[in-house]
Amino acid sequence: MTTLPVINKADGSREVFDPERLVTSLERAGAGAHTAERIAETITGSIVPGASSREIYARAFALLRKEARPVAARYALRRALLELGPTGHPFEDFISHLYRTEGWEVETRKIIKGKCVAHEVDLYASHHGQNDFLAAELKYHNDPGYKTDLKVALYVKSRFDDIFACSAESRDCPLNRGLLVTNTKFTSEAIAYAECAGVELLGWSYPAAESLFVRMSRAGVYPITALTGLSRTEKRLLIEHGAIAVDEILRDRRLLDILHLSSSQIGELLAEAEGLLALPEAPHRAPTI
Repeated sequence: MTTLPVINKADGSREVFDPERLVTSLERAGAGAHTAERIAETITGSIVPGASSREIYARAFALLRKEARPVAARYALRRALLELGPTGHPFEDFISHLYRTEGWEVETRKIIKGKCVAHEVDLYASHHGQNDFLAAELKYHNDPGYKTDLKVALYVKSRFDDIFACSAESRDCPLNRGLLVTNTKFTSEAIAYAECAGVELLGWSYPAAESLFVRMSRAGVYPITALTGLSRTEKRLLIEHGAIAVDEILRDRRLLDILHLSSSQIGELLAEAEGLLALPEAPHRAPTI
């Protein structure tokens, strides 16, 4: 019986490499069972002890990209979110775009009066048809191993408590929900506290059936950085000029003019974008590598 090697994860922990977990992750991104099994078998046959999860992801991504670029783009979504930085504003704009696509009216960086002080919230969203009003604190990280922890959840809860404590007459906008959003993961302590204290959480893989990955897949909203046919420089140019999501360049192809691409390059890029948005809704779990 072959002994599987121990690998290093992004958060610094170590674990035995599990090829079945890789297969599942590839399938969640949209790869067919045969393709996922073949890629996992190729990687398993050459992986060495001490390899990093980042190296395994990069190899799986490269193999998947040769098979189907749109599927590779969705497999790379977690890394694509990391590429939205270095500041948190592009992530705020992306989450706002996601909420608008889901039918919400959204304002970013809005000042809301609390009982003691005024607060600037990263996102204020209203869904009048459902009488639903929420404020969200967004925490962006460009380190895949970083997890939003308990102290952040405590800080966010105190801010929302001050806002909710303000009398209805003095509020400058209605509010009935408070949300903490991150592009990475939460620590177990942060999750336990939030569940007890009534703070809603939204992260890459939490909550499992309504995670950020699941919601992006369901809405067909993906960061522009997911497209595998773009270089880092080209992604940055598009973000700087206001193109934050893949569906935006399909609605207005003139957004690509800043890149000065050839007609064939534009065709390949749009084909990948259309293929990504045409993928069926992903199962209710995010890829793990």
